[in-house]
Amino acid sequence: MSWIYLVIAGVSEIAWAFGLKYSEGFTNLLPTIFTIAGILFSFYLFSKAIRDIPIGTAYAVFTGIGAAGTVIIGMLFLNETASILKVILVITLLSGIIGLKLTSGDKKAEKGDAA
Repeated sequence: MSWIYLVIAGVSEIAWAFGLKYSEGFTNLLPTIFTIAGILFSFYLFSKAIRDIPIGTAYAVFTGIGAAGTVIIGMLFLNETASILKVILVITLLSGIIGLKLTSGDKKAEKGDAA
């Protein structure tokens, strides 16, 4: 369940990053409310995820999902520049996230091995 929390937290980070852009320095009320709610929600889920996932892995995955997702959405829907190099770098980032998931043992599994 912790990995599900972590993925949802990362996706929520994408949402609040865009809310932050459209809040215009917290001067636009509705995007500001959306952004603050998104930040609270994503960090709540992140805090639940790190109960069982090592913090280094969890934080890298959390921020990686947010960064990659924000770049991809920007390229696809907001007319941000896209290049072969940018796509390759996002794929590299996503590969790292997947690699961390595949090589990461959670705390519960580690505790079970030690007993």
